[in-house]
Amino acid sequence: MTIELRALDPAEWDEWYGTLVVAFGGIPDAPEEVELWRELIDPGRSIAGWDGARCVAATSTFAFRLSVPGGAVVPAAGVTGVGVLGTHRRRGILTSMMRRQLDGLREQGMPLAVLTASEPAIYGRFGYGIATMALSAEIDTARVRLDVPPGTDDVRLRYVTVKDSLAACEELYARLVPHRPGMLARQPGWDRFVTADPESYRDGASPLQCVLAERDGELVGYARYRVSMKSGATGVDGSVSLSDLDAVDPAASAALWRYLFGIDLTQVVKVQDRPVDDPVQHLVSDVRRCGMRLQDRLHLRLVEVGAALEARTYAAPVDVVFEVEDAFCPWNAGRWRLTGDAKGASCVRTEDPAELALSVRELGAAYLGGVTLASLAGAGRVRELRAGALAEASTAFGSDSAPWLPHGF
Repeated sequence: MTIELRALDPAEWDEWYGTLVVAFGGIPDAPEEVELWRELIDPGRSIAGWDGARCVAATSTFAFRLSVPGGAVVPAAGVTGVGVLGTHRRRGILTSMMRRQLDGLREQGMPLAVLTASEPAIYGRFGYGIATMALSAEIDTARVRLDVPPGTDDVRLRYVTVKDSLAACEELYARLVPHRPGMLARQPGWDRFVTADPESYRDGASPLQCVLAERDGELVGYARYRVSMKSGATGVDGSVSLSDLDAVDPAASAALWRYLFGIDLTQVVKVQDRPVDDPVQHLVSDVRRCGMRLQDRLHLRLVEVGAALEARTYAAPVDVVFEVEDAFCPWNAGRWRLTGDAKGASCVRTEDPAELALSVRELGAAYLGGVTLASLAGAGRVRELRAGALAEASTAFGSDSAPWLPHGF
């Protein structure tokens, strides 16, 4: 079977997108969702696979900027829309698309590639490591109470429409991006993505609602959420589904959580895709009744090892030689000396003896500071070749804040 891979012609967009819909189960998207994707997806960054006149495979990338340890916001390709029709699977099409895509990203000088995976087992063979996890919870607010910090009562809450508050919320979000690795500096149009509200998103719940947290007239936080009300023999069984919650300080965050816990006629707050160090875990009276669980979120690949490792800073001084294995992108393979600290870093080719051996997948997992090199070594994925090198590098790669991807793509 001969499959032709080529850049997407804008005139073929509908068929290309239809291929993705079929590859992901055939459930059509809401018209407004389709139009939004049409605006956000750049055909010039998209690949289509053709079997004759039929599009059978698709993928694309977004030109993102991703926050990394140290506060820099670094160019990163957001891989999206990866699909192959079931009739054409296990013929090497996905591998061919990943090959073409990564070669193109290297030509563009893109140091990083990131994605969220519908099936996490797929992308490790292409050098992607799981760099962030996400916290989900179903909190029994009828039994769980909050112990809020001083200053919470000084925060004023105000109900507003999502549309009217969007510009102010985006300004606050942008202020937070450099302070936590893994966040995306939102490009034009992405504010519409995070507030998209078609009926298919609601599962019977309300339209998206928004509450602002203010102190002395200044915005210090916001929460967007939906409310579901179901009547039963014992009365109304309501729940709150949190979409977004961002705040600049503990009191603002606590005020918003307290509001969500206290919405009338609700007994559950449902939470998805929160940072694993979300402070709500330390406010609740009974963590066992919060149903907390973790799931993989952002998968990250170093397209250019040297440029990527130089783009971030390090929590402690480090001077280590890595022996990097990268069969899929062999330009990364070999020995690299990383020297750096909290002020900056250098990563260059070297002939010096290797001190740590690992694959590019482990570097991707550890890159944002959410996975330690020591834990990967415990799984046999990193080998220490010089005594002390593992502790030195593992400490240096750390981050004070857990890396977090606030929304998918």
